[in-house]
Parts: sequence; structure tokens; C-alpha cells
Amino acid sequence: MATNRSNSSNQLVVPGAQQAIDQMKYEIAQEFGVNLGADTTSRANGSVGGEITKRLVSLAQQQISGYQGQQQ
Repeated sequence: MATNRSNSSNQLVVPGAQQAIDQMKYEIAQEFGVNLGADTTSRANGSVGGEITKRLVSLAQQQISGYQGQQQ
């Protein structure tokens, strides 16, 4: 089932963020040797999505810790 991004409840806060997320998705898929698409197993697609989440959380933690260091 295809999803329509215009109907998504997830609103992008940063313009251009979707392109960056898509680029990250394809880079991670390539690192993992996963060919994204309808024929790919949900386990393989999920591994890519999980890694995206890990990396985004890591980036956010780095930014937050840098911001807090500037406040002190």
C-alpha cells in the first residue's frame, strides 16, 4: 500500500528535511546491502528505519550536549 506524504500527520518543521532523510535512508540501505522497494522484506526495511532512528537520536544528542555546553 503506497502512502501519500501530503496526507501524513508528520509535519516537517525544517524545509528540505525530507530530502536529507531520504538521502540518509538510501545511504544506510546501501551500507546494509538492502535494495529498498516493494519486494524487500519488512525486516530488511525495518533495519534501515531503525538505523535512521538511531542516527537521528545520536545527532540530536550531540546538538543538545553542545547547546548545553554553551549555556554554562
